[in-house]
Amino acid sequence: MQPEARMRPLKIAILAMGGEGGGVLADWIVQAAERQGFHAQSTSVPGVAQRTGATIYYVEIFPVVRGTVEAPILALMPTPGDVDVVIASELMEAARAVQRGLVTPDRTLLIASSHRVYALQEKMAMGDGRMDSAAFRTRCEGASRQLVLHDFSELAEKAGSVISASLFGALAAAGLQSLPRELCEEAIREGGVGVAASLKAFAAGFDAGTQGHSTASEARLNAHGQMDPRLADLAARVVRDYPAATHAMLNAGIAKTSDYQSRDYADLYLRKMDEVRRLERDRGDGTFRLTNEVARHLALWMTFEDLPRVAELKIRASRFDRVRQEIGAAPDQVVRINDYFHPRLDEIADTLPPALGRVVSQSRIARSLLGPFTRNGRVVRSSSFLGFFLLYGVSRFRSIRQYSLRYRREMSEMSDWLSHVQKASDQDYGLACEIAECQRLIKGYSDTHARGMRNFRTIMSVLAQLPASGAAAKVRQLREAALSDESGAALGELMRGISLRTSPPARSGSPSALQA
Repeated sequence: MQPEARMRPLKIAILAMGGEGGGVLADWIVQAAERQGFHAQSTSVPGVAQRTGATIYYVEIFPVVRGTVEAPILALMPTPGDVDVVIASELMEAARAVQRGLVTPDRTLLIASSHRVYALQEKMAMGDGRMDSAAFRTRCEGASRQLVLHDFSELAEKAGSVISASLFGALAAAGLQSLPRELCEEAIREGGVGVAASLKAFAAGFDAGTQGHSTASEARLNAHGQMDPRLADLAARVVRDYPAATHAMLNAGIAKTSDYQSRDYADLYLRKMDEVRRLERDRGDGTFRLTNEVARHLALWMTFEDLPRVAELKIRASRFDRVRQEIGAAPDQVVRINDYFHPRLDEIADTLPPALGRVVSQSRIARSLLGPFTRNGRVVRSSSFLGFFLLYGVSRFRSIRQYSLRYRREMSEMSDWLSHVQKASDQDYGLACEIAECQRLIKGYSDTHARGMRNFRTIMSVLAQLPASGAAAKVRQLREAALSDESGAALGELMRGISLRTSPPARSGSPSALQA
């Protein structure tokens, strides 16, 4: 009694990255099938580095007891349009499966984790290079017969396991006859490693799989943490003086600047925002876009990355906890963390008082003496006493940050930027908003920061040359060009066009006219 539907293999494709247990998941599926006497086979094709290297694991299960029919010939690779179940360990991997044609609306059950692990191209972008996760979700919903979307990574972390276990639970929840829950759990037990945590993650994944699509991860990302009680008076000022549409951004700015320096620094941030509030009141269009844009970018600029900040972030307890969690270290395991630390001479000079900092950065003697110590980067074991103490000492320079050369320079640039915003708001509210967004160019430290600042100054230098009509669109075009490539070729091309249009015509008889 073999129905025709059962004579076709069940075809499962698993897309996972390094360290996520994709191979273990494939083995569990094969073990669960073989315990029923079915023919099962798994293969894998390693990928090259996208984030940590994506691999496609492929499993075929022939749901007929061995010996009752002739041994089947099973495929080694998934075929587009011929896959029953696709399991993706991350949202972009799910979108890649759709792009490859592995997911089809008439056949494929798509089980995917809604979290993101950003690709190198996204991380390396000069601006916000992140792909649109909402577009990925929409594409997956439209391409699949059924979509099970949940943050399976978070479920696994809470259980102390890896994502393969929670994804296995979601697969068991699909109700496939070849993979009943009991045999899936037995396959985990047979593995003998991390069984309790894996079963806990499996159960959480099973429960999530029965719910289908979930927006839990989105809600978690959008939730705002509790405000520090020491900032209560500043938060009260925000509620009292600013419209509700700006409260979330301003509160985030207060929290960020106070964490960076102090409560007084957050107060300075809010005092600078008070000037923007008056501009919004007098010239706003009711959207409060200018206030939100300046609130966001001013907070980012005021928390510029200098040596004390980099050192401080490396030795935070939360970072050590995150590293242990990411590598799955047990409570009694010793974890050693090696950090690459390469402060340049200019960055060291930036932490000094202005007069001394200029001497150090411009003096040939200082460069010859200090150059050998800053030419190459160093590996600092931040988990050791000596390494931690070294980074802690560097981080303590935050107490004199407001007297440093870098602070004075950044504050001067900030004031000029806000002046441009204020001046632009007199003629065009949209232009003021576009100028505010130009701060996106300034980020990071070392060469990245220098390149971004150079592009920012270039755009600011031509504001007066732009015609009143279409100035906002032109600033946006210049900004996007600067963000599009590191070489600056796109921005340079646009700048040449502006220079040609705004240069005065040569007078008759002048050398340029004669040459023309």
